[in-house]
Amino acid sequence: MITRTELLAYIDETLEPGRFKDYCPNGLQVAGKHQIETLISGVTASEAFIDAAIEAEADAVLVHHGYFWRGEDPRIVGMKQRRLKRLLQHDINLIAYHLPLDAHPVLGNNAQLALKLGLEIDGRISGTGDPAIGLCGALSEPQSLADFAIHVNHRLEREPLVVQGHDRPITTIGWCTGAAQGFLQQAADLGLDAFLSGEISEPTTHMARELGIHYIAAGHHATERYGVQALGEDLAQRFNIRHHFIDIDNPV
Repeated sequence: MITRTELLAYIDETLEPGRFKDYCPNGLQVAGKHQIETLISGVTASEAFIDAAIEAEADAVLVHHGYFWRGEDPRIVGMKQRRLKRLLQHDINLIAYHLPLDAHPVLGNNAQLALKLGLEIDGRISGTGDPAIGLCGALSEPQSLADFAIHVNHRLEREPLVVQGHDRPITTIGWCTGAAQGFLQQAADLGLDAFLSGEISEPTTHMARELGIHYIAAGHHATERYGVQALGEDLAQRFNIRHHFIDIDNPV
């Protein structure tokens, strides 16, 4: 068992949220019990996830996608009211980290995706932000686009959407989990053979073909399941608390 204050202090020291200009508040978003013994992690604090966490007798939930996003309606009504009511009724802490969890060099979504896919890391891709959150590197051995797509499908259990940019095997690749299709231009400027992210936009297809770089859209949810699990396991081992990851299916 650990106090909420101690737990948050360690996570903040580890992820350094103050370094990021984010779209939402990082850290404690809803206060619950002061003592934490059971931590449930997940990608998004949806109502289905909260209900599953209640069933698991969570003292705190740790997610990548929390609440209070920039530009959203600030009123506590409808879906937001139902979610917050469930958390408050059961005295559950909601802890959320967005860009800091993407960027961490060991526990982050991008570092953990590299482990999942067997990618070698040798650099970072900033996109338009600072500090850089994307990564780049190499495959352990060259692969065709078709073979690499099969590998991604097998490892992430989700079939990726693939745009072919050239006829060469993939040797070098960049990646950034979630909705980072905007990093494609920088990946092409670096001379990479391919870029992988979670989502795709209408212009992405034309850009990939015209820039001569493969694009792999492997799923926003599918690519962002691993950082929060790694952080949850680190907290469980460090502070001797119970941790369980709950995956709420999301095809996006």
